[in-house]
Amino acid sequence: MKAAGIHVSTNWICRLIPVFIMRNFTLHLGLWALVLSALTSAERCRAQSEEVAMLTTAEGIPAALPDAPSFVLQQEGAIQSSGEREAQETEDERKARLHAQAQKELEGQVQQRIMTVVPNFNTVISGRAVPLSKGQKTVLALHSTFDPFNGVGAFVLAGFSEIAGTHRGYGWGAEGYFKRVGANAADIVDGTMLAGAVYPILLHQDPRFFRKGSGTIRTRVRHALLGAFICRGDNGKRQPNYSNVLGNFSAGLISNVYYPSDETGIGLSLVNSSVVTLEGALGNLALEFSPDVSRWWRERRHPKVP
Repeated sequence: MKAAGIHVSTNWICRLIPVFIMRNFTLHLGLWALVLSALTSAERCRAQSEEVAMLTTAEGIPAALPDAPSFVLQQEGAIQSSGEREAQETEDERKARLHAQAQKELEGQVQQRIMTVVPNFNTVISGRAVPLSKGQKTVLALHSTFDPFNGVGAFVLAGFSEIAGTHRGYGWGAEGYFKRVGANAADIVDGTMLAGAVYPILLHQDPRFFRKGSGTIRTRVRHALLGAFICRGDNGKRQPNYSNVLGNFSAGLISNVYYPSDETGIGLSLVNSSVVTLEGALGNLALEFSPDVSRWWRERRHPKVP
């Protein structure tokens, strides 16, 4: 028996890449169309945001020193003036203002990482955020899908899979390894785009996890676990997280196209999708408490001097 990965035919790359691409081309054609649409939406969102910023700059309030007599009156006038503007604005102006605010929040969220490495784009750390537009949901999902961390993860998980002997239908050696990499990458694309963009757009739901951030540990744990099953709608109300559940189950059914034949079937797909959903609930615990852990670690490394 030849050792896996040693006696590999020199033309395995030429045979593997076309087979994998053709096998998954039809499956992901719709997603790539969504990608192109998202890029167009992103440009439109950016242009609208810049336009709103230009309009609001002229309404800024002159700066005053904190101890100046007019400072308090100026601030009160600013709050009152802002409230009056919001009360008098048209529906289109309100939508433009909220869109610009959501865009600003989104730009900050796509920079969030746990321990500077793990992407944490889908978490609203403050627990408060303006609903995202269709284009913004797509952009957020694209950031999560194509983040380098997930790309590296696809290769690492493929290595563990080959070592553990799972997905035997892919075979062994270089060809089997890269088939596993492709399957992992397809899982990431399908699951993230469906649960993070397609279903949230269709069902008008927010794909993000809204961190509680306060309260007892028990209430925060409950909030995190329920986050996989309860979400916030675009109307700001709590509702069943159909987007997450349907996204996971749809991705599980799609995986029947590219997983080995002995690992396919509706029953097995439902079981695997249920496991993924439960893993997401447990993952929310890390999202809920990671800022607390980071703050504790910083304070330990840099204690305050009395």
